[in-house]
Amino acid sequence: MSNHLTDQDMSHLRYCLALARRMRASGKHPFAAIVVDAAGQIVAEAGNDSLPPDGDPTRHAELLAAALAARKLSPPQLAAATLYSSAEPCAMCAGAIYWCGIGRVVYALSEHRLLGLTGDHPENPTFALPCREVFARGQRRIKVSGPCLEDEAAVVHIGFWQAP
Repeated sequence: MSNHLTDQDMSHLRYCLALARRMRASGKHPFAAIVVDAAGQIVAEAGNDSLPPDGDPTRHAELLAAALAARKLSPPQLAAATLYSSAEPCAMCAGAIYWCGIGRVVYALSEHRLLGLTGDHPENPTFALPCREVFARGQRRIKVSGPCLEDEAAVVHIGFWQAP
């Protein structure tokens, strides 16, 4: 799939992958997302905070980053912003991105590839529902690029989802 990404896009995506590695190193699920404004400045970043027993299963990185950005940017600024994610936004996160009005998504690891890495792990019951399909049902258009850098993005998940 041709994604036509700029060097700046690749830099922001690799930043997300580094943040996902930091999340894993801190003992959390290895996911991360950032929101970047039209000028290329990071306005919000988040890691996944859904790991039991203390985490909240709705606190996915994309949802948290989108919510933070929505409190900082105006609707026109959100429409011109990009959410970068270490993995494809799930249906819940795609809904949050849509409702926040973010105009573009760039992600690294596809839901399909993620499922191959997580298997049937109870902490990540992956949806087989691409974010493009969720966005296609809305009235607002969201441009999507991904998967990109899938092999790099997969590395942080290797060994994480297997039983100890």
